[in-house]
Amino acid sequence: MYSGELEVQAKRKAIAVLQDEINRILNAARELATLPDLMMKKDKTGIKNSLEQISTIEEEVENLRRKITREVADVGGLIMNRENLLNTAYTMDEIAGYITGIAFKLSNIKITTLKSAKLDEDITKLIELVVDEVYKLNEIIRSLNTNTANAIELAQETQKIEREIDIKYRHATIKLLSEVTNTKELLLIKDVIEGIEEMSDKCQRVSDSFILLALSL
Repeated sequence: MYSGELEVQAKRKAIAVLQDEINRILNAARELATLPDLMMKKDKTGIKNSLEQISTIEEEVENLRRKITREVADVGGLIMNRENLLNTAYTMDEIAGYITGIAFKLSNIKITTLKSAKLDEDITKLIELVVDEVYKLNEIIRSLNTNTANAIELAQETQKIEREIDIKYRHATIKLLSEVTNTKELLLIKDVIEGIEEMSDKCQRVSDSFILLALSL
């Protein structure tokens, strides 16, 4: 078997692990999206279960990241752009960490503060957008082995979502500084909306990495 063929096989194997990783991240993001409604309903059990589920998924993503690190190390010089594969896996691991952090901080914000400042809808919309962005990543990686052109097109859609999140993040930040006076609540909400914006940036980095992978297959 030619070394080029072996390289493609090694890449496809690594991409399969990345796909498992992004599937779990999408599940965690969807779990995060349920939190605002659970908070509105004051469903403490639901909130607790949601946080536990997100934490479990973060551990699974970390294990997959370790797996891809081992597999890339095993094939060694076979994969020319192995640094890109590893950076992608580590960035995805960071995204899972952001979801856990956002969920924890969000669950500790008083719902009365969010309602009085009219920030509940802003945060819900930001979370929905970042879930859409993760969903696009899931679609991109599914297209890598079959339709490179479609993967590149989907990556452009993630850029649009990332720009929309940036706009809504700035709007929510201005509203937060104007409407919330309690320092503790202000800091918690600030961390949540900044976390969503930073998570969106990480998603964009992963999208760019996926395109590099698509072009090398």
